[in-house]
Amino acid sequence: MERIENRLTINNFKREEAYIRAEKRLKELKGFYWHAFWYVAVNIFIIVLIASNTNGDIWNFGTFSTPIFWGLGLAFHALAVFGKNLFFSKSWEERKIKEYLDKEDDNFKFQ
Repeated sequence: MERIENRLTINNFKREEAYIRAEKRLKELKGFYWHAFWYVAVNIFIIVLIASNTNGDIWNFGTFSTPIFWGLGLAFHALAVFGKNLFFSKSWEERKIKEYLDKEDDNFKFQ
């Protein structure tokens, strides 16, 4: 009986840890999406404001400096949230392995 109780306690502990990790991940994603939303909203406002005050002459560095530098910050935030798996995720690796194995099978059939 004690063994079953220990197993249940361990399972509850693992579920709680998983819940805490999921909650943390959700908070990180939510923070990134709010950052991206405000990036778009504020920069549209700034560019429209500059365009209306300069009679449409927006093609200078000052107009786009905020979006450029804030965009770099947003890119680093994305890397922090999504990590190195942003482009090379596990599913991408699995697809590539399957693709190479399929090519090998095709080459083997023709020999």
